[in-house]
Amino acid sequence: MRPTIRFHLTALALLALPITGAGDPQLLQRAAEVRDRALADNQAYDIVAGLTSEVGPRLAGSDGDRAAVAWALIRLKALGFDRVVAEDVSVPRWERGTATARIVAPFPQILAAVSLGGSIGTPAAGIEAPVLRVGNLAELKALDRVQVEGHIVYIAGRTERSRDGSGYGKSVPKRYGGPVAAASLGAVAVVIRSVGTSNARLAHTGATTYIPGKPRIPGFAISNPDADLLEYQLATGSRVRMEVMSTARSLPSARSANVIAEMTGSDPAAGVIVFAAHLDSWDLGTGAIDDGAGVAIVTEAARQARLAGPPRRTIRVVLYANEERGLSGANAYTQAHLAEIPAHVSATEADLGAGRVWRLSARVSDEVWPRIQGWMPVFEPLGIELGQNDARGGADIAILGRNGVPFVSFSHDATQYFDYHHTASDTLDKINPADLSQAVAAYSALAYILANGAEDIGRVPSPKGTQ
Repeated sequence: MRPTIRFHLTALALLALPITGAGDPQLLQRAAEVRDRALADNQAYDIVAGLTSEVGPRLAGSDGDRAAVAWALIRLKALGFDRVVAEDVSVPRWERGTATARIVAPFPQILAAVSLGGSIGTPAAGIEAPVLRVGNLAELKALDRVQVEGHIVYIAGRTERSRDGSGYGKSVPKRYGGPVAAASLGAVAVVIRSVGTSNARLAHTGATTYIPGKPRIPGFAISNPDADLLEYQLATGSRVRMEVMSTARSLPSARSANVIAEMTGSDPAAGVIVFAAHLDSWDLGTGAIDDGAGVAIVTEAARQARLAGPPRRTIRVVLYANEERGLSGANAYTQAHLAEIPAHVSATEADLGAGRVWRLSARVSDEVWPRIQGWMPVFEPLGIELGQNDARGGADIAILGRNGVPFVSFSHDATQYFDYHHTASDTLDKINPADLSQAVAAYSALAYILANGAEDIGRVPSPKGTQ
């Protein structure tokens, strides 16, 4: 107990240090005060607990999705936002149904499996075929049709555990691109090792994609322990056969909404800053870390920044629809606010769980980057280090970046995140309240700086042009 008390006292002493360095000293001092208040007293855990417990899974177009929109409108109004609206979004609708997978030969085994998001189903009797193993998507694409035709393609490749989540980025192409690549070579189904780091016997879902007019085959993920089992049998040199079955199906598009809430700025000409998360989730768990935590962080950060007084710029929280299966909300927001994009001063997204923030990065002009560096005395007491001027922003705000909007981004510790991401274990108990509070403190201080700085942070030219 005593070492823990000593640690907390040391941390509080660090937080009390005066702010020095580049930038407006008064602005940074007030941001530090916002940080300290948010660290000690915030409502983020109550917000994510309410979303996961009162609504639960929020698959785009589902009853849960509609309930989440209604919940968010009520909750954000109760939290004191000046303006709260729902902007309609058309979203794809998909029903998971049931899925099974089993090894038929040489040694029969039942496998823990789920359908990939958006996958088609199988015939009612299922599909039985020999298994062809490939290590990754590139290896699959290099094969000839004669090698693949008539097989269930199994794509191996374990997701590396990493603090920055980079292992996920290396592994995920097999999930969204595997079924299309295998179908083009005559495969009858695809099974992948889950894109996740958990050793629990739970499979990870996540979106796959099809190309209009091209062959479509069903896609499945199996848990890491079951992938090990399958690879053991393949390594014996015996001809392995599998049977897969799924009742997944797509339904007509449905209506959802982006929920937008604002703390109105005192200077209408100063523009808006966007703090983003996505309201939808997969359907296996209750969407606590993906992205209930993000919803809570950006919502509470805006509220904490506003507690210090009316912001100069409007702080706009955008809870996007359907991030998981196609970025419908991101595209709809950009179209609805296209004329207003020049007034978007910055964008920040929270979509990597509730782990502690450990790095601050940005995507700004070279001239502005030293100013971002000057903010670090506010964040260093939280254990946050300076990253690079190469932030990617996040899936939902990427389109704003392509339109020249700068990013200021935090990296969360993702070491454990992909144990639970897109699984039935994405539940409230996976959130550490102390870690969540540290993240809220960081985002709150950032919101205050971005909303109240005397200058904006410029534009970022994009070679891809505007949307």
